[in-house]
Amino acid sequence: MAVETGRPCACVQNAGARGLGQHRGARRRTLGALATGALLFVSGAVVSADDQGQPRLPTIVLSVGEHELIVEVASTSQQRYDGLSFRTQLGDDEGMLFVYRQPRMLTFTMRNTLLPLSIAYIDADLVINEILDMDVGPGQLFPSQGLVQYALEVRKGWFEERGITAGTKVSLR
Repeated sequence: MAVETGRPCACVQNAGARGLGQHRGARRRTLGALATGALLFVSGAVVSADDQGQPRLPTIVLSVGEHELIVEVASTSQQRYDGLSFRTQLGDDEGMLFVYRQPRMLTFTMRNTLLPLSIAYIDADLVINEILDMDVGPGQLFPSQGLVQYALEVRKGWFEERGITAGTKVSLR
């Protein structure tokens, strides 16, 4: 749920016009509706189309050091936003490459991600700047420490298992 900062919500703005008692009643009804929605969600009765994850994207083969990796390429804003959300499996030598037009600071999250992942932030020269492990769970942010143009997500531990560290070169196969 997105909360717009800098402005009170409409129910707070309009409380004076309706009176405090009516505002509390409206809040109770809203909380009741949210609780009912949460109960339906937990019971599995509500399934959103957004809970499916995006279809498999076009793939390329990358060399990461001496290791080959088949990666889906996320190059549009929507593809990057959806990423690996709601995916339930990722092959041993598969991943997703997030491509940006220009170098920038990046921050990734595990929002709606069901698999633990590792991420490599890669600069414009295709050199890995840093690698982070990302556990499943909401509310986590994983910022890059410098300007990067690519991010590469793989299953957690893939880089470490292969001895891949910061400074490793990535190339298109």
